[in-house]
Amino acid sequence: MSNKTIIFVPGKNPKPPAEAHAELLQRVLLEGIRRVDSALAEAIAQKVDFQLIAWNSLYYDNVRDISRDLPWIDNLINTHGPSEHDIDQANHWHRKLVRMLYTITDILPFLIRFMPRAIRENAAGLNRYFNNTDNVACDIRALLKQAVIHAQEQGHEILIIGHSMGSVIAYDTLWELSHEKANISKVDLLTLGSPLGMRYVQKRLQGYHYTGNKRYPTTIRHWYNLSSIGDVVALDREFHDDFAEMLTLDLVESIEDHCDGIYNYFHNEEGLNCHRSYGYLVNPAVGNLIARWWHS
Repeated sequence: MSNKTIIFVPGKNPKPPAEAHAELLQRVLLEGIRRVDSALAEAIAQKVDFQLIAWNSLYYDNVRDISRDLPWIDNLINTHGPSEHDIDQANHWHRKLVRMLYTITDILPFLIRFMPRAIRENAAGLNRYFNNTDNVACDIRALLKQAVIHAQEQGHEILIIGHSMGSVIAYDTLWELSHEKANISKVDLLTLGSPLGMRYVQKRLQGYHYTGNKRYPTTIRHWYNLSSIGDVVALDREFHDDFAEMLTLDLVESIEDHCDGIYNYFHNEEGLNCHRSYGYLVNPAVGNLIARWWHS
């Protein structure tokens, strides 16, 4: 094994059982890297310590049947880019309408109760975390803290990949590690399809009500943010402006946004899904970023 660890923090909704989910995520991740550098993919497969923070089992009462995902994963791995139809669908007016509705509720959150059910359910899911109902948010962050601390005790360099709500969990956990525990080394952060650009989310992040260094995590070395066209969860797709003060305060070496021309071409029985983690991980743009981290 090398001295590098990749920790994946998934987004919301029930997931397959942890071991099977981790294997599936790693399979897709390695395929994305293979599309950039096949030799590197083999090296990472043999040497990297890949860990899944299976927080969803604390948050939901059920798991997802993995057999539902398998044929679509096989299809994804055998697809090497978006079709013209995928591109049209990702840019379709109905996705722009949904984005507009999310933007309205982000500015005027009291209107959420008047929005379609999907938007109301997303807000309710987030609020359970932000309100720390039944101490669930603290319990979730404890899982990631334990993984980070253990990897650093082993002398490992760490890349945390946070997809969707997992990016919020990663950010909050890194803030707590920054300000509650001494001697935590810097890690690298890759956010995929992240809602961290939303005002609604930012106002509820750990540290938001502080100023200066105390407001932000101090344990991020490089922050890479990637979002696909048509992903409405990534409402504000660029973070270098929202978190510019982290650069000014010299808390982070870089914040990079990778958004132009990125397509998530994951399909399932419901059609194109521009947000699913599998579609992000197989994308060569993600493979390139992981390659950069590996060689840094």
